[in-house]
Amino acid sequence: MATLIAAEYKQFEDIKHTDKNGIEFWYARELASVLDYTQWRNFTKVIDKAMLSCQNSGFECADHFVEISKMVAMPNRASKKINDLELSRYACYLIVQNGDPRKEPIALGQTYFAIQTRRQEIADRFNELDEDNKRLVIRGEVTSWNAMLVDAAHKAGITDQLEYAQFQNAGYMGLYGGLTAADIHRRKKLKTSEKILDHMGSEELGANLFRITQTEAKLRREQPKGLETASGIHYQVGQTVREAIAKNEGTMPEDLPTPEKSIAEIGKDQLKKLKEKKEPPMLDE
Repeated sequence: MATLIAAEYKQFEDIKHTDKNGIEFWYARELASVLDYTQWRNFTKVIDKAMLSCQNSGFECADHFVEISKMVAMPNRASKKINDLELSRYACYLIVQNGDPRKEPIALGQTYFAIQTRRQEIADRFNELDEDNKRLVIRGEVTSWNAMLVDAAHKAGITDQLEYAQFQNAGYMGLYGGLTAADIHRRKKLKTSEKILDHMGSEELGANLFRITQTEAKLRREQPKGLETASGIHYQVGQTVREAIAKNEGTMPEDLPTPEKSIAEIGKDQLKKLKEKKEPPMLDE
């Protein structure tokens, strides 16, 4: 699952761990520190409330609150065995919901874990979607992350549309084996007014979403200055994504089929169905 890059959430990302199966978890003692609980015994009271909430929700506490013990270093090279818990995302969510919202770290934690939990719900539902709805969901993510990429590029000194177009081209060229946005537009046989991102299938959109998120993160992390350096980063990230596709024996993005319907057409179809059946659109937030 993608990280939340906002600075105020970094403290929760920094203490996130992943097990051998790729499942995210947090240690209770590390979370206590981030949530500004200086006394472990006070934090265990919040954990007890969270476990009760978990039980009342019909879930097994043992699946979300895993008791462990570990050795910690003490002064004079001594060590001490302490009790801890491995917490699931849901367990963390319940903990912050049972904390004092007047404390700023608790309020931030409530937002962070609510977003994380919502993302997992969307991911679970995403696998059940048909191709058109997958395209709608990923296209929405691309729009959101592109806005953050614009901000990161601006901080790198890219301030006008011409420079930003060059910066974007660098990313496309890395991912598409040297093809520019104009080249991709021609290959898809699109009209001048049509956007290439609106005429990509879910697989192609997914590759571009990964390019965008990783470029945005790298720009913020390395803080380059100037069009040339930032464009070099964008190209490199695009090229890395392309290499990953090749390594997994996937189809290169320029060779993927162009869908018959655009994103706009799919959106209109979904709105029509919504009006006819009075059903909520898929993954509406």
